[in-house]
Amino acid sequence: MSNQYLPEGSIIRTSENREYTTTGLSGLEKAMEKQKILEGNVLLCDGNFSLHIDLGPIRGIMPREEVEWKKPGEEVKDIAVLTRVGKTVCFKVLGFKKDIKGIPCAILSRKAAQIECMQNYISSLSCGDIIPAKITHLENFGAFVDIGCGIVSLLSIDSISVSRISHPKDRFSVEDHIFVIIKSIDACGRIYVSHRELLGTWEENASMLEIGQTVPGIVRSIENYGIFIELTPNLAGLAELKGNAKINQSAAVYIKNIIPEKMKIKLVIIDSHDSPAEKKPMKYFIDTKKVNHIDNWVYSPSVSPKIVESNFSIGECNRTLI
Repeated sequence: MSNQYLPEGSIIRTSENREYTTTGLSGLEKAMEKQKILEGNVLLCDGNFSLHIDLGPIRGIMPREEVEWKKPGEEVKDIAVLTRVGKTVCFKVLGFKKDIKGIPCAILSRKAAQIECMQNYISSLSCGDIIPAKITHLENFGAFVDIGCGIVSLLSIDSISVSRISHPKDRFSVEDHIFVIIKSIDACGRIYVSHRELLGTWEENASMLEIGQTVPGIVRSIENYGIFIELTPNLAGLAELKGNAKINQSAAVYIKNIIPEKMKIKLVIIDSHDSPAEKKPMKYFIDTKKVNHIDNWVYSPSVSPKIVESNFSIGECNRTLI
């Protein structure tokens, strides 16, 4: 996949992007001739809702109607323009003009970059494809992710990990770069992605633990029959009730038993406290440099009568996106 279709912010520091955006008029003219997708930082939004982009010696102007690709009949909302200020955006150079002082400026289009991304990249994606993404914002129901050139997809909270969380912020921060799997594309072109299939099966996660160990965990749920402790994003164990435990506390837990047939790990809470758990880099059990597609993923062990799986081969992917 060409770097030009990665999430926004991925190419701004590359030598090629600097070559085109910091060398003045000549560099931008070459970029327009070659139809290059570039990136720059938004300095401000003026009274006409045009974005001003930092291009070194040349001022870049992105008119309101060029800020975002919309379906016919839809308009670019004010908030969609204003929330770009201070962020990195992708663009193509449409042309040049002089301002009232005779100073040349470049006319830029994020919409043109997004249309090219849709036509050349996103329209070819299939359910089960593994792609890079970037967290753009978090809501109670899930995370929105940039899957290329600022085009946003929804990662629902139940697709983030097997271990349940109360809010996506328990797992991610805005600007995090992750990998996701195309889950479905509906008839309206809305794209939905998943993440939990990259975080390992029950057996893969359980293999990192041994009976008799005391390991760190996070209190995720307190029920009348026990306390669920997250050991990894895709593995939780059940501990006996302990009066002072609270949701999202860090805990030290003793591994009492590991039962693959029932997909259960029995725990004993040794200690729990309010200190935030250390945020660790996401561990993927699929080598995303070598594997870019899966059709089926089975979470449950082969010895378990209960089957937990994701089947992407039966997903409905409508490729008519624009």
